[in-house]
Amino acid sequence: MGMAYENELALAAGLARQAGDMARTCQAGGFDVEDKPDHSPVTTADKACERLMADAIRRRFPADGILGEEGSSETGASGRRWIIDPIDGTRDFVRGNRLWANFVALEAGGEVKVGACAFPELGELYYAARGAGAWREADGMKTRLQSSNAADIGQAVLCGNILAKLDAFPNPGRLLSFVSRFWSIRCLGGGWDVMHVAAGKMDVWLEPHAKPWDFAPLQVIAEEAGAKFFTFAGSRSIHEGSAVICAAGLENAVKDALGLGA
Repeated sequence: MGMAYENELALAAGLARQAGDMARTCQAGGFDVEDKPDHSPVTTADKACERLMADAIRRRFPADGILGEEGSSETGASGRRWIIDPIDGTRDFVRGNRLWANFVALEAGGEVKVGACAFPELGELYYAARGAGAWREADGMKTRLQSSNAADIGQAVLCGNILAKLDAFPNPGRLLSFVSRFWSIRCLGGGWDVMHVAAGKMDVWLEPHAKPWDFAPLQVIAEEAGAKFFTFAGSRSIHEGSAVICAAGLENAVKDALGLGA
């Protein structure tokens, strides 16, 4: 007996890798950059990677829907939907930083069931399926991810794009007081930060404003690694625009700091 979503996970991981290869090829050959209406950049590489992933999904699972950052939108007949962020961290990609990634996830019954994140410039792939654990592949090795057992903010590492989005937090003053209590703060970009939380190397990630495709694979990878995912309203939805991903032992402290109660 194979695990549930085995074929879907294989497709997600394969597509994340393929999109990464395509993006690197585009980067080497040069690409065009435009500003989207929200002033975030989009490149010809983003569009090419999304087309690659969407076309492959249509061939393999033609009844499934698709939601992509760069405009792929199909309802599908199956009640399932693939969520694509062809290049997460386009600003990093444009500037030549190595922390960008390729995201793909599958949502079914209102829950993300499968997720994969490739970091092509770092040679790392992270993926998970519900009930099957979260995994990292790098240097020919496969290791299972486990979030930390941190229970004290003073010994924990915080990550997230906090200063740039401070006004988006419900109570910035309270947040800054909370932030100052952490052992250390590292802000390396959404996907890379969360992979570190899932791997137990960092402990709390805060994101007050992002889209479903930014969150989808991160949620299943983090939860399968034992971390907690919740929004600033206290739900587990990837569609509310905010998210906290943290070690289980810090959940109550973070909720208290955000005014969610324990």
